[in-house]
Order: sequence, then structure tokens, then C-alpha cells
Amino acid sequence: MTAYDGQLLVGCLRILTDGYYFGTITELLVLPQYRRQGVGSCLLQLARERTPTLLYFGAQPGAEKFYEKNGCQPSLPSYAIQKERPR
Repeated sequence: MTAYDGQLLVGCLRILTDGYYFGTITELLVLPQYRRQGVGSCLLQLARERTPTLLYFGAQPGAEKFYEKNGCQPSLPSYAIQKERPR
């Protein structure tokens, strides 16, 4: 899903879903100069309306209030597999 100001791409939201049970928001990006203008909130609303599944996602530290303001609730804990970096 994308948001434009004229010809300028100002925001996008990417979803991966199996179309039945699981969906995840992999990215929600808004240009810095367009933040706090409702672009991200509109993209989240479109995702809510048009995705047939529950949506799971992780929030960047500090972004939790934005998601909570938009009706998102904390959910399942997540796990990560870290790889050792070559020296």
C-alpha cells in the first residue's frame, strides 16, 4: 500500500499474508517530513480494512504509542535467531 503527495511517494506499508490465518506488516515507512500528518495512520487503516487475516508485527522501540493510538494491541512475544557476524 502506498501514499503519494502528487507524484512523490511519501509512505508505504508492506504486508505478507497467507490469505487465511496469518499476516504480518513487514514495513511501514513514511518520509520524515510527512510524519505526524496522518499518513502512517491512513496506511494502517487501509491494512486493517483490506487484509483478510489478523496482522502481527513488531514495533521499533519508541513507536509503540503510535500503534496503540491507532488501535493496535500488544500480542504474542516474538523470538529471533541471531547469526554470528564474521570477524
